[in-house]
Amino acid sequence: MGTIRVLSPVVASKVSQSAPRPLPTALAGKRLGFLDNTKANFALLVQTLERGLRARWALGDVVHERKANSSGPAPPEILARLRDLDLVLTGSAD
Repeated sequence: MGTIRVLSPVVASKVSQSAPRPLPTALAGKRLGFLDNTKANFALLVQTLERGLRARWALGDVVHERKANSSGPAPPEILARLRDLDLVLTGSAD
């Protein structure tokens, strides 16, 4: 009988080096970002959400970024463009 090789799908978790910023209590003048996960309906969801937020709040700049695929992390250059915003929204919209 040969050797059986067992692979573990578990990876070491990454711990953030910084605490998350508190959520803003109002969005007037806030810079908002959307990180598109490339799922089929995410763009439609974000467009609808942005229209609703703009109708309610006088938003500042809005930045849209898109990952290469839904299964991988956003590359550093995308994260750098989102870093200084007041709030970044992402999600899955199949």
